[in-house]
Amino acid sequence: MGKLDPDVKNVLDAMAASGITFDQLSPAEARQAFADAIAQLGGSKPDVEVQIRDWQGPAMKLPLRVYRPKGTPKDKKLPALLYIHGGGWVIGDLDVYDRACRVLCEASGCAVLSFEYRLAPEHKFPAAAEDACAVAPWAVKHAGELGIDTSRLAVGGDSAGGNLAAVAALAARDAGGLKLKHQLLIFPVCDITQEFPSGTTNAEGYFLTAKMMQYFGAHYLDGPEEAADWRMSPNQAKNHANLPSATVVVAEFDPLRDDGIAYGETLKKAGVHVDLMRFDGVIHDFTLMDGAIPAGRAALKKIGAAVGKALA
Repeated sequence: MGKLDPDVKNVLDAMAASGITFDQLSPAEARQAFADAIAQLGGSKPDVEVQIRDWQGPAMKLPLRVYRPKGTPKDKKLPALLYIHGGGWVIGDLDVYDRACRVLCEASGCAVLSFEYRLAPEHKFPAAAEDACAVAPWAVKHAGELGIDTSRLAVGGDSAGGNLAAVAALAARDAGGLKLKHQLLIFPVCDITQEFPSGTTNAEGYFLTAKMMQYFGAHYLDGPEEAADWRMSPNQAKNHANLPSATVVVAEFDPLRDDGIAYGETLKKAGVHVDLMRFDGVIHDFTLMDGAIPAGRAALKKIGAAVGKALA
């Protein structure tokens, strides 16, 4: 193991001093605590154009934000990143991820569409996966009004959103007719049926904990048998061939580090081009804490540039 970034250590010390443990909170309390923490730790917001609207999911209308680089002509069709936020299928929303989506938009030169989806425990598995799988078909259907180029689409997300993005890529391939160009998987959850070394070495003290993962799983899943469903553990899908190229992002002190690396290897073995980005000295979702951890903003810019290159 390497050494913690000093800024990361300061954040972790402050979190420990606060005494807040997400897995001891109700979902409503955890959502508020997460939003408060990211608002406090986040940096400045890039000035991009933002449209607030709805999208029609499989079960209900849900919020959507469309980000476009400042000054982009309204009639210009842009490549687009269809972004699915993280939060363990239980917490997180478009407000929490607003800053990150702005940075990704500016750094990539692409439109970023940030999709809300149904959260657990109000909506159990596979509700979030069903919504995620509907994101790309909906965007293609409404491409004209959204100003996006359907030949240059990526699906992406972080943490649980990375999980849902991987699921959405598999679903799009299997449905046929829609060809995604790229998938962006940031700190993704890809196989909860396996125990990975980082899940033990980074189980406690690095923001995301093993207990938090258990908490999220208990709220989202109805039983352990659902863990092996590919819509929960995309690494368990029978076939990973003919998927879009992938950027897989992992953090050294993240319990999910080896899970993401393993999924990247699965994709490579199936002939998929994978760009693995490993950031050392940092923790899960450090990219959301860019006000307190400058490395988070630098990482997001690098990730955004990679998406822009993949969709060029």
